[in-house]
Amino acid sequence: MDSRRPDNHRVEGDIADLMETVGTHIRSIADMQRKRSELVAVASAGGRRVTVTCNADGVPIDVVFADDIDDLDYEDIAAAVLEAAQEAAVKVVAMAEDLLAPVRAARAELPSLSSLVEGMPDVRIKVPELQRASFESQAARTRFAAGDDAVPRPRSVIDSE
Repeated sequence: MDSRRPDNHRVEGDIADLMETVGTHIRSIADMQRKRSELVAVASAGGRRVTVTCNADGVPIDVVFADDIDDLDYEDIAAAVLEAAQEAAVKVVAMAEDLLAPVRAARAELPSLSSLVEGMPDVRIKVPELQRASFESQAARTRFAAGDDAVPRPRSVIDSE
């Protein structure tokens, strides 16, 4: 006679199902990461005289100036490059979020370990969310940290969110 309690069979079955689901989830994460690594976004600024392409990490990988770039002075060109790079970075982050959404939804449906093993903490609630990096220049951050609020600071493309 089997000395295990009958509900142990159910728990073993639940754990086997969970392990299969986790395996599927891990494969979908790997596929999403591969697709994410191929993402690029393009944005223009300065009257479309500056075009910047950013990779999936938001790093500019190409900058193109239009033939009439000399209509802008150096300060305007610098501002346009910065604006286009930030806009492209925001676009590629949104594209990555769209890719990640189904994975996050699937993860939310997974049972927590604490629901299967009594007394086990729910690790998911302890993992902090990533914070967005600032789009402000180092000089603007330094001035703001020093309390000089009167100095105009660059505005992040994502400030409007």
